[in-house]
Amino acid sequence: MPKMKTKSAAKKRFRLTGTGKVRANVAYKRHMLRNKPQKMKRQARGTMILCDADTTIIKRNFLPYGR
Repeated sequence: MPKMKTKSAAKKRFRLTGTGKVRANVAYKRHMLRNKPQKMKRQARGTMILCDADTTIIKRNFLPYGR
């Protein structure tokens, strides 16, 4: 069986924590920032932990060796 390839886009967008959770960037902070509340922009800094359903999809399909 050949090795499975990791999706290149997933490599750039997701990281795994030590306990196996998936960490990703927060959305809605690229443009039209004048129209967004300060609280939303402040909370969108940094990264977030994905929910369990999304974690399963990412690890199964895009990061096969990120177990």
